[in-house]
Amino acid sequence: MSQTKRPNVIIINADDLGYGDIGIQGATKVKTPTIDRLASEGRRFTDFHSASAVCSPSRYALLTGQYPAKQNFWNPIFLKTPLQVDAKRMTLGSLMKKADYQTAVIGKWHLGFGNEQPIDWNKPLKPGPLELGFDYYYGVPVLNSHPPFVYVEDHKVVGLVPDDPMVYGKKANTRYFDEKFGIDEMGGAQEAHKLYKDREVGTHLKDKAVDWIKEHKDNPFFLYFAPTNIHHPFTPAPRFIGTSGAGPYGDFIHELDWMVSEILETLDEEGIADNTLVILTSDNGGMLNRGGQVAMEAGHSLNGSLLGFKFDAWEGGHRVPFIARWPGKVPAGTISDELLSNVDLFATLAKMIGYKPKKDEGPDSVDMLTALTGNPDKPIREHLLISPSRPKNLAMRKGKWMYISAQGGGGFEDIKLGDHTFGGPAAFPFTGQVNSDIENGKIKDEASPAQLYDLEADPYQSTNVYEKYPDVVKEMEALIKKTLDDK
Repeated sequence: MSQTKRPNVIIINADDLGYGDIGIQGATKVKTPTIDRLASEGRRFTDFHSASAVCSPSRYALLTGQYPAKQNFWNPIFLKTPLQVDAKRMTLGSLMKKADYQTAVIGKWHLGFGNEQPIDWNKPLKPGPLELGFDYYYGVPVLNSHPPFVYVEDHKVVGLVPDDPMVYGKKANTRYFDEKFGIDEMGGAQEAHKLYKDREVGTHLKDKAVDWIKEHKDNPFFLYFAPTNIHHPFTPAPRFIGTSGAGPYGDFIHELDWMVSEILETLDEEGIADNTLVILTSDNGGMLNRGGQVAMEAGHSLNGSLLGFKFDAWEGGHRVPFIARWPGKVPAGTISDELLSNVDLFATLAKMIGYKPKKDEGPDSVDMLTALTGNPDKPIREHLLISPSRPKNLAMRKGKWMYISAQGGGGFEDIKLGDHTFGGPAAFPFTGQVNSDIENGKIKDEASPAQLYDLEADPYQSTNVYEKYPDVVKEMEALIKKTLDDK
């Protein structure tokens, strides 16, 4: 493949965008014309999953091609946690460098910096993205709901000066929004904090991505763009406030759709759209936080009819949007029901650039290039391991079967409507969801110890058939053990 013909690659990894959050997958209270157009110009996958129903582990899976459960990585990390990726491990960044791609991460990182805990935010933040194969990093270092509320560029907090350092345990000079937490956990650095304006984050990150594309258009590039939309707090730019029928949650989706439109328009303007593979997906399913609850009360179904939410082993926690557009290569306006995962992007891009990974490089990744560009004769994936936030609920998908190794979803279970972490069985009376193990917001005393679902007959997981198919249960339990042991 000649240098001029190598395709550019952009992965847009939205934050908490649920299966039902886009128009092409049933949303009516929000409008996503650009994402819908992307689907009409490419291929949409209806059985695509994040390898974890949780943000940080999911991003680990995407970048490394390894199941996060193998690293005992289950939950989000916060401001004190160092880099969670071994700097010796190949990532999508270092993979694409094998083919002389220019590489960048722009947006939410959420995988830590450095080797020491707690992180010293006043020193060079390394190792980090640049030590993992990326030429450039700019973005929100942890997440938009938790400190530090600053931007990081390459190895340094933007705007940080020596005589005004970042300080643990000090209140930050940052605006308050509902579902924005930890404002008193990291302060100081007045000028750095002033640069972070919640309602401008989406536009700012989009501008950085557009500028980087324009600067690197003449040579093959790989951009991992990770917007904070639609993670809480819901802080769309003023022009999007009140534009949806699903409250701030829906307005934030509208801003995301606009951000995608700006990137696609840039590709058109620069004349590189036909030679660019654009992938849009999400790190996990929609979350039943306070903003999500308001959206549901307005009639918006975050994850469509799927059971559960972010953090859960149920389908709503990890079955996510996935759309790929590559003019002339990916058939336009097509749909695939191939079982695939974000952990598979590693092997797919390796195949695209002609690199054969070693055994410990992207070890759990499966090449899905033929599913993007054609129609495989047989399923690409035989099985898929999926992590919720609670290890005891580790799940395995094989063919039509979905096995969850404990009761419940394995995610948030606060019982009060209005709580940020509302979820689990207690949320069923509010969401209207149905499951044979759950009655009046509680797990039945006689419920099976674990769960098995036939997704062909029961895609919304209404009926646990654990007792009916003991042989399948044994097979799935053995498969989980074998997969975890295969290091």
